This record gives sequence, C-alpha cells and structure tokens, in this order.
Amino acid sequence: MNKLILTFAVGSLLLYSCGNSTNEKSNNQTEVAEQNNHHHDDESEAIELNNGEKWKVDANMITHIRNMENDINHFANVEQKDFKSLAEKLQSNIDLLTSNCTMKGKAHDELHKWLLPYIDMVKELSEAKNETEASEQFKNIQTSFSTFNQYFQ
Repeated sequence: MNKLILTFAVGSLLLYSCGNSTNEKSNNQTEVAEQNNHHHDDESEAIELNNGEKWKVDANMITHIRNMENDINHFANVEQKDFKSLAEKLQSNIDLLTSNCTMKGKAHDELHKWLLPYIDMVKELSEAKNETEASEQFKNIQTSFSTFNQYFQ
C-alpha cells in the first residue's frame, strides 16, 4: 500500500513538474505510473523506439541523466561501497531532472516509462536493509541504464 501511495505521489510530482496542463492527461499518466509499479513486464508499457531511432532527450535533462549514469559507473569501480550515499546522489539528480522537465509529446511519455521504475529502484536502494539488498538493487539500476541507452540519446 505504501508503495502505491509513493508511486502515486512521485507520479503526481513528475506530472506537475513537467507542466501537464489538463487533468485528463494527468490522470491518465498517473494511472500509467501506478500500473508501471505493478506490471513492469506488460507489453503495452514497454518503451518504444521513435520509428526505429532513439528518442532525443532535451539537453538540460540529459545532463542530469548522464550525471547519474557517471555516478553509477564510478561506484561500480570503488572498493568501499556506500550505497546510502550513492542513493542520495541519485535522488538529488532525480530531483533536478524532474524540476527541469521540458520535454513534451511522445518522447516525454516514453522517457517516463523508463524514469518511473528507475525512481522506484533508487528509493529501494536508499531503503535497503543490508549490503546484499543494496547490491542487488544497484545491479537493477545498472541494467536500467542499459535500457535507457537502448532507447534514448
């Protein structure tokens, strides 16, 4: 139940930050956010390419995404793993990303299909109860960036 409430809150924040102006659109996207939390493998929610090409992410947004990816790549090579600190850095960039959302249209919608599950992964990393849990979530985040790079540039 808490995960559903959190997903709804995050989805609402993202939609508000991205400047969606109609309630109908917000409600539809919030429903997608809630569904992403429960049905990650559903084909209708799979990220799609832009007619076979990667989607272009706005320059001011890709900066924060690449910062997170660099943090992940650097963290993979350090011996002393401070997962909580990493989660804080990632969350800081998520906050910057969502507050600077300028994308619109299909590219925006496709980015959200990647971003909402990613936000959940970072939250789970921050809440990991032990190093094994944190390490598992870190691997999921690494995989998420592989997915991002398949669909976005």
